Amino acid sequence: MQRLTADSVTLGYDQRVIAENLSVEIPDNSFTVVVGPNACGKSTLLRALSRMLKPTAGDVLLDGRSIHRMPAKQVARTLGLLPQSSVAPDGITVADLVSRGRYPHQGLLRQWSPEDERIVKESMESTGVGGLADRYVDELSGGQRQRVWIAMALAQQTPLLLLDEPTTYLDIQHQIDVLDLCAELHETQGRTLVAVLHDLNHAARYATHLIAMRGGAVIAEGAPGDIVTARLVEEVFGIRCQVIDDPETGTPLVVPAARGKRAGASV
Repeated sequence: MQRLTADSVTLGYDQRVIAENLSVEIPDNSFTVVVGPNACGKSTLLRALSRMLKPTAGDVLLDGRSIHRMPAKQVARTLGLLPQSSVAPDGITVADLVSRGRYPHQGLLRQWSPEDERIVKESMESTGVGGLADRYVDELSGGQRQRVWIAMALAQQTPLLLLDEPTTYLDIQHQIDVLDLCAELHETQGRTLVAVLHDLNHAARYATHLIAMRGGAVIAEGAPGDIVTARLVEEVFGIRCQVIDDPETGTPLVVPAARGKRAGASV
């Protein structure tokens, strides 16, 4: 069994069911990316995997144990989360917010240490916010704030890291920077990453394991080169396209059909 799995879960909000009998295994040491159209259940799945949403049926297992029966601090030392929308406390600086990523590692017998200071500094430098350490978070642009939250998640230093749309608010340069950083964490540190992304081409380029969802169900999963086809893109996203080799990486590159060639489009 993989370290993080969802076993026949039913997920929803109040009386609205998003997914039923959904089972997912996150391959250990993978960079797994979940894709799909809006409202397909991908962020809901991530919330369940991160312990933020409790299934009404089935269970989420972390290291073979029900994640909802584990102490919160134990989960936080194993699994980090960057949610889709994060709100910082008023009047908090960048350095103070990133430092909160070290909270799960503190205790009665272990207080703040030079190692914590080093990890916080490295996390800020790796996300390009080191020069903002003394700035207040609420003074920053949306893209800067997003990178600060990513730095906090990195400072948590968990073997499993979940990111819900980590490139939101970022321009193309910083999108690539963040995804390069995620790939580096996976490749050099052996971390297992799970990310929800909207950009299918980014997902195909960076993921080692891809999960395609629609209507609360997994339509296909596997290596991007094995599953990303024109038929899959049309089934999942409802768009006609060609899938060619990315000239830079050799990974699948989705090229949508021109407007006049799409079914039902006016010429």
